[in-house]
Amino acid sequence: MAEQSRRTVRDLRRGNRSALLRHLYFEGPLSRQELGRDTGLSAGSISNVVGELIADGMVEEAGAVESDGGRPRILLQVSAGYGYVIGVDVGETRVRVELFDLALTERAAADLPLSGSGHDVDHVVRLALKGIASVVREAGVADSEVLGVGVGVPGIVDQGDTGPGDGDGVVVHGQTVEWDAVPLGRLLRAGTALPLYIDNGAKTLGQAEMWFGGGRGASNVVIVLIGSGVGACVVVDGNPYRGASSSAGEWGHTTLRVGGRVCRCGARGCLEAYVGAAALLGRWPSAPEGVSEESAFAALLAAADHDPGAAALLAEAAEYLGAGIADLINLFNPQRIVIGGWAGLLLGPRLLPEVREFAAAYALRHPCAQTSIELGRLGADAVTVGAATLPLARFLDAGGERAQRQPAPEGNRHPRSAPAMPRNRIARAVR
Repeated sequence: MAEQSRRTVRDLRRGNRSALLRHLYFEGPLSRQELGRDTGLSAGSISNVVGELIADGMVEEAGAVESDGGRPRILLQVSAGYGYVIGVDVGETRVRVELFDLALTERAAADLPLSGSGHDVDHVVRLALKGIASVVREAGVADSEVLGVGVGVPGIVDQGDTGPGDGDGVVVHGQTVEWDAVPLGRLLRAGTALPLYIDNGAKTLGQAEMWFGGGRGASNVVIVLIGSGVGACVVVDGNPYRGASSSAGEWGHTTLRVGGRVCRCGARGCLEAYVGAAALLGRWPSAPEGVSEESAFAALLAAADHDPGAAALLAEAAEYLGAGIADLINLFNPQRIVIGGWAGLLLGPRLLPEVREFAAAYALRHPCAQTSIELGRLGADAVTVGAATLPLARFLDAGGERAQRQPAPEGNRHPRSAPAMPRNRIARAVR
């Protein structure tokens, strides 16, 4: 009974710390009085928990504001320099790694092209580990200061029997990149002792847009990712919908045309085969060779002003994308649909009006009238930002408790170097 009581007190304390940290992170700077008003915690609890968080270095003072007739109120905020998080985006043509402070200001970055090896698993793992080591070294931080590494990958991510920051049990099923039950967590763990968090890239993009971008302030949203392939993150009542085995959101592999074009997954008529960047470039005879996919896709958009074939290709893509979005509206009745991904953000300025018109034509009128269709706000590298939110989310949920590190692999210690100059990666969310 006594042990049960101690667990209950510990859980209550952790819950209070989590509530205050999360609220300060997303809504701060705030005074103690505002924290009490917003969280419903007593003045005594606020005083105790804030005192602990300040003593631990997680929270710091951020100036003062005048109060009505009393002493100025001290504002508090989460300390950006308390720790660091790393985001890894395993993309179609590269592995991008970024290290951020807790304000999600970029401190270091590495771009590692996949080159001729493509998505060979061992090659991808080597690049990811190389990038992680590189950004830690460039930023001049110690491994002990890194709260964790988030990794966004293509395909279905089975979390398995994985503890917080463990990652060892994560298995990835990536049909379009020929990953069949790849034990990615175990492979990465062999090269790093840092806490690991792995999820589907569209879902990491979705979390970033919900926290800081186009989904902020709404509770029922679909964030779609359009790059070489197509995916989605479905958010219901504020929580990502994963389905029975975490495969929910494979929107790019819904069938829009029975017996249609062959998709990379092997099926026919998938949405991805009509609006994915790889599929569009594969059908454009004038696609430039020897350049990046992003550069080739930008050339397709530019050519549409004078090339009838390119213009017809994009016009068809607008209708298929509008029809696919109509399916999302009819199925999930979201408040917003946010279009992200590097190709989606390139397509958006040109095609968004037509996409909205086609969505309205194919969707039921009543739910469509309640849904806005918008572009993402976090840029082409939002998957990397989203991946970094995986360890950050665990940190906030745990009330600042750090995930347990695994034994350090041989030769995995990174020397410190001079700190890099920070660069703002995204604008902090505003109240």
